[in-house]
Amino acid sequence: MAIATINPFNNKEVKKFDVLSESTIDEKVSSADKAYNVWRDKPVEERAKLLAKVAQLLQEKKKELAKLITLEMGKLIGESEDEIDISSAIFKYYSDNAEKFLEDKPFEVKEGKAYVRYSPIGVILGVEPWNYPFYQVARIAAPNIAVGNVIMIKHASNVPQCAQAIEDIFKEAGAEEGIYTNLFVAGDKIGKLAEDERIKGLSLTGSEKAGASLAEAAGKNLKKSVLELGGSDPFIVLDDADLDNAVAQAFDGRMKNMGQSCTAAKRMIVLESVADEFLEKLTKKMSGLKVGNPADESTEIGPLSSEDAAKQLAEQVEDTVRAGAKAVIGGKRLDREGAFMEPTILTDIKPGMRAYREELFGPVASFYRVKDENEAIKLANDSTFGLGGAVFSKDIARAEKVALQIETGMVFINEPTNSSPELPFGGTKRSGYGRELSSLGIEEFVNKKLIRISGK
Repeated sequence: MAIATINPFNNKEVKKFDVLSESTIDEKVSSADKAYNVWRDKPVEERAKLLAKVAQLLQEKKKELAKLITLEMGKLIGESEDEIDISSAIFKYYSDNAEKFLEDKPFEVKEGKAYVRYSPIGVILGVEPWNYPFYQVARIAAPNIAVGNVIMIKHASNVPQCAQAIEDIFKEAGAEEGIYTNLFVAGDKIGKLAEDERIKGLSLTGSEKAGASLAEAAGKNLKKSVLELGGSDPFIVLDDADLDNAVAQAFDGRMKNMGQSCTAAKRMIVLESVADEFLEKLTKKMSGLKVGNPADESTEIGPLSSEDAAKQLAEQVEDTVRAGAKAVIGGKRLDREGAFMEPTILTDIKPGMRAYREELFGPVASFYRVKDENEAIKLANDSTFGLGGAVFSKDIARAEKVALQIETGMVFINEPTNSSPELPFGGTKRSGYGRELSSLGIEEFVNKKLIRISGK
């Protein structure tokens, strides 16, 4: 069995990698465990220096790394460069802040002294997706390596060159063998790895099915897990919103990464009095975009990540339209080579239709008109997902009141759901549990050890 790079622009195979044998996997886990027993005792300042060097190398190699992202999963080249920028920023953020985040936390007691010490727990296994092949890894690797854990990554099978490049960067930065390990393994090996006593925690970003499987394996083996399982983010536009800004942000929030983002603005929920104008402007914005090679800086519409992804999205849209919804624009595959899908806006979506319940991972916006903000909140919350969301209004107090009633892990006001190193990232309901980034991200896989000193 092999893992391959297949360029989604033309569906041609580029490069193959052999999967690891059982004995090699065991050797790599042993190496990681051995590295942890040394790394955990290094001063936080030394661990921070490694992260700073990784951040520096990412910037130095940005152009070539961005080309790898675009080659393997089809991201527009400018967005690929942006991904390297935020990945570098995450490593720099934890390099700069780890010492502060890991300071002992004192507790008030009547006598004596009490504090919590944050300590590493061991080898952490991450299972990561293809849509942001560097950024997703940075979210788990940076905080855990900072705290003294070591990382093993089973990356998505369609981005093997990106996966290998990250391990190579760690080695170039001076990381000893085992601190960061790339694993070319099939997904069905994760259950066995979860059973390995040397692996102490598991994290996954991916589908509900994959998340449920990993959570089952983690629970069976009494191990901590963190899951980020996608979303169907509501994008609520109130009747007093700056409509031109809301449309521009809706376009960016839906079309970034060709719509292949867990926090993309997937459901446009617009109050009735401004719904027609919003839909007209968004339709115009999403029409007539230049289709082409994602490596060309002038291209506005590139391919989806794979032929299978494009087929699945087209089927979801076709089934939804067949059930009575309307495609205002798009709705079909582009008639050309590669994994392309037309930018699409769906209206008249009703409960029971696929687009109402399922996550649409691509350039497809679902549009809903509602009579008031209470109906907007009810519709926003009528989802099994709960990752992010957005509310647009000139009245910040009103928008905040709505935001507080949205059942998601994150809500942004007057901008689409976004990510930055200093803000916690994560969801609720079937979008998963746990948090990455910010000070919260460094606290997931640690032993919060209480030290109590008697005053007697």
